[in-house]
Amino acid sequence: MTRIADAHTGHAAPRRFSISDEAQGDEYAEAIRETSQRLIALDNELNGLPVADMAARSFEAVYRRLRDGEPEPRYERDVQAAAAELAEVAGWALFDAEKYEAARRFNQEALSLARMSGDRAIELLILQNMSMQSGWQGQSREEAAIARSVLDQRSLSPRVEAIFRMREARGLFASGRTTDAMKTFDWARSLLQDGTRSSDPFWAWWISTDEIDGHLAFVLQNSGDWRSAIPLLQENLYSQRRPRVGYQGIYSARLLASFLKEKAWREAGELLESIIPTVSETGSMRTLNLLRGTVAFGEGLADVPESLQDVLHGVSQAMQEDPYTL
Repeated sequence: MTRIADAHTGHAAPRRFSISDEAQGDEYAEAIRETSQRLIALDNELNGLPVADMAARSFEAVYRRLRDGEPEPRYERDVQAAAAELAEVAGWALFDAEKYEAARRFNQEALSLARMSGDRAIELLILQNMSMQSGWQGQSREEAAIARSVLDQRSLSPRVEAIFRMREARGLFASGRTTDAMKTFDWARSLLQDGTRSSDPFWAWWISTDEIDGHLAFVLQNSGDWRSAIPLLQENLYSQRRPRVGYQGIYSARLLASFLKEKAWREAGELLESIIPTVSETGSMRTLNLLRGTVAFGEGLADVPESLQDVLHGVSQAMQEDPYTL
């Protein structure tokens, strides 16, 4: 999806979280970037710590200085590029917190700053995020339109093209063009066969066949093909190849939905047992609400075995507990 990690970008671990009001020029741009990296690290910890408010407030402080005429002209593009990345991080975090309107505002500001600074790499990431949010909210035409606007520009590394082909495929699937969508998913997957390239942007580490197949599973579920989604979700969830991301719990919730739809009671129970300990650690509101709805669906099924009902109830209770209880 959308995250940048120190281990994959080659950046040194950030030394601080707050951005000094006294920092100027190159030091200021570096302080902004360090803040972005620290927020990303927190977002990927455990099951994703909630960082939306911190990210938004951090960017607002930077935005005020930019609005007031800082920095000096010779540092302007560098600071704008760093600010664009921080706004992107905030946009992602707000989206994951289901604060969608705020996420759109931050994404738009991030895009404006990226274009002003000439930072093509971060511009592509922001456009990917905007397409993703449109798709998540059921706006499949907008998701595909953003993807095509990027694909029409060509000059993309295979990995970047792959993620936008996947977005295009999701839009095609939602519009009923199933055959074209499946061909486009295959195309996206084939683009990853040659591995990484020097032309890949720094944020592309998370783009993988597992990521592509995870989204294929989602559209299969949306079309009612719950059974075909199961092996794709299992591979995605348990793959040792996949980089650790804070939104991994979404795949657990999606897999649980398929098990319940297919009446795979034993598998659903085993998965639920593994989910219970993670509930209090999950910071992604998208994940929690998806899981909440799935558990409620399971509890409403008349033919669910009593033992599975007990486990479903246990997850439901875990989600209602005070997260600050020790």
